Amino acid sequence: MSDSNHKDKCATEDSSADNDTGPHQLEMESWISCAPYERLLTMNIVEAADGKATLTMPFLLQYAQGAGLMHGGALISLADTALVMAIKSILPPYTHFATTHVEANYLKPVTQGIVTAQAKLTDRQERVVTGEVGVYSETEEQVLAFTAQFKIARDAKLRQVMFADDRV
Repeated sequence: MSDSNHKDKCATEDSSADNDTGPHQLEMESWISCAPYERLLTMNIVEAADGKATLTMPFLLQYAQGAGLMHGGALISLADTALVMAIKSILPPYTHFATTHVEANYLKPVTQGIVTAQAKLTDRQERVVTGEVGVYSETEEQVLAFTAQFKIARDAKLRQVMFADDRV
């Protein structure tokens, strides 16, 4: 039975997360490194070079949806981030770009283990970059097929981000 008046706060009361809603100044380790959101999802950049990237992410309890499977949004986040790292591998630091279109096909559920995203760029037309990602389970079965398009900003540089390796 559904209770339309039921409200559930998904965030925990004892969350130690900063509740500042921005705008935010970020300091990241380097151009190709995990941002706060990727760290929240415990992503690991295995490799990012020459328009390709491999990332991994464990299926932690916090990433489960109501049926106990890995949440589709977590898988999409991993795939999108893998393509971002592939793009960063071919662009100069501070280049501003953003995802403009995604398409995802969920192929199999993830019930446990570490998932791996393998991304590669497939096309670049001036400021538009396209790529594809296969996300694989721990048993090397493909669980997600993902394609996305990104647009590189015209003469815009990231302003709210500083990279620690710039200070070295």
